Amino acid sequence: MRFSTPPGLDDLVEMAEHALAAIPEPLRDMVRGTAILVEDVADDETLREMGLESPWELTGLYQGVPLTAKSVGDVSRDPDRIFLYREPILLEWIETGEDLFRLVRNVLIHEIGHHFGLSDEDIARLEDSD
Repeated sequence: MRFSTPPGLDDLVEMAEHALAAIPEPLRDMVRGTAILVEDVADDETLREMGLESPWELTGLYQGVPLTAKSVGDVSRDPDRIFLYREPILLEWIETGEDLFRLVRNVLIHEIGHHFGLSDEDIARLEDSD
């Protein structure tokens, strides 16, 4: 996709859906029911909870109970959610020149890693092993 204006929320939703459809089916099945939401930036409460001062520091966020911490008897209160934050993603896209779809896919995969209970360090090791 090429853009003459900054991609909107719907454009990033479409990219995230394509990225999700491209991951292996067994993994895709394990995140079924996880909502993927795109917002411009993280809200103030989220930033406070994360200890961040600026919304530009956060491109994505997994909210929920990682699979490693769930049990069969758990009653789910809220669905697990993956947030992608459009403006910080676009800023990184502009600053790095990386392909936007690849960037959206990487943020989505990073947050899916958190769904599986992986730490940032675990995910970085996996990314470095490519």
